Amino acid sequence: QVQLVESGGGLVQAGDSLRLSCAASGRTSSSHAMGWFRQAAGQERAFVAETRSGGSTHYTNSVKGRFTISRDNAKNMIYLQMNSLKPEDTAVYYCVVDENPYLRQSPKYWGQGIQVTVSS
Repeated sequence: QVQLVESGGGLVQAGDSLRLSCAASGRTSSSHAMGWFRQAAGQERAFVAETRSGGSTHYTNSVKGRFTISRDNAKNMIYLQMNSLKPEDTAVYYCVVDENPYLRQSPKYWGQGIQVTVSS
């Protein structure tokens, strides 16, 4: 089992920045993919970013150039630096871990989620 706890969300204005953090515990491994999904009101959960076991990173098109994902395997932490935030980034953000070199469509482990609200 892997436990995930997110922090760093909140209410910001458009153009501001936020940094989400996720503390992982339990059966963590550098061979696991780690990342972030989000769910806006009335929509399905959607992929945001991942860092694969080999170190490569991938983003959904709408956040490329604005968000940066990183991981610290020694501390079992995942981060999502979000810059130039837009109202459409408003969502509940979930930290995820998958027992796979890359995130599958439905990763195995999920955090409880944290709200990010961007006002215009």
